[in-house]
Amino acid sequence: MNIVITGGAGFLGAKLARQLLACGQLSLAGAAAQTIESITLVDRAAPPPDLAADSRIRAVVGDLNALFDEKAALGQVIRSHDAIIFHLAAAVSGECEADFDLGMRSNVDATRALLQACRALKTCPTVVFASSLAVFGNSPQQPLPAVIDDRTLPTPQNSYGIQKFIGEQLVADYARKGFIRGRNVRLMTVSVRPGKPNGAASSFLSGMIREPLAGFKAACPVPRDTAVALSSPERTIAGLVRAAEASDAEWGARTAINLPALRTTAGEMADALEKVAGKAVADLIDWTPDPAIINIVTSWPATIDAARARALGLLPDASFDALIGEYLRDNAQAIVTAARV
Repeated sequence: MNIVITGGAGFLGAKLARQLLACGQLSLAGAAAQTIESITLVDRAAPPPDLAADSRIRAVVGDLNALFDEKAALGQVIRSHDAIIFHLAAAVSGECEADFDLGMRSNVDATRALLQACRALKTCPTVVFASSLAVFGNSPQQPLPAVIDDRTLPTPQNSYGIQKFIGEQLVADYARKGFIRGRNVRLMTVSVRPGKPNGAASSFLSGMIREPLAGFKAACPVPRDTAVALSSPERTIAGLVRAAEASDAEWGARTAINLPALRTTAGEMADALEKVAGKAVADLIDWTPDPAIINIVTSWPATIDAARARALGLLPDASFDALIGEYLRDNAQAIVTAARV
């Protein structure tokens, strides 16, 4: 089996690749497990050194639109015997709101180019598309229900959410036509992400934990009572893999599934940090409001009933304490002595 991961040099893409390499095999769409022969990481950046050193990793560095539009480049990326493509590459929410053309090119044009490339194979590869809870948005004209489920009508309120919903619909229609086997998966906000802040409006939901643990001040631009839907990196990767493994009967409708979410608030996150690392660390959070971020984040839902994901055996994280614990376990080098537990 050969696998393609777009956005493969990013945090989630690299983590997914590491997990697949560690497992060594994958059961695709309910079939018997197959040995993973290679994983192609497609990104604008080179993969991390540990992945680049693995003989099963192929790296294709470049712009997705160009790669999928040019036949010569396409041959480097998707081959007829590639069984599955995880499409994670995307411009993030804050970037898309600031630069409309960037978002359309990265999130709509590149997705359609990828799907057209898959169609040209005539082998019906499986495509797992990483969508987002940002397809749901609250507005005075069309308020969100108290609980979001798999049948709730998406009403995105920003460019990123609209672009992700367009991607879902493209994947669903290419699947309906038999060009691909489509798996639309709506990811929750992932916390706690290691590394540096990115351009996502939700980036602070990792930064307000990550930076204080490293001894630096961090902004939390929303009020303490702002409710959010979170998922750990580990549970997010589990959802992506399970989407690939589910049989057509298990998966059901072509519409997207919502991954399970832990509902918490910014204040509860800060309290959990204080419990784990102490008051001095939690006091490094700067609670200065940012109206632009508040407007985006508070339009997203916080309470998710992920029935379809639950039927696939996927469950939310038990608590935000557990999410911090996962980060501490996996990123000990990024934590200052004063914050160690």
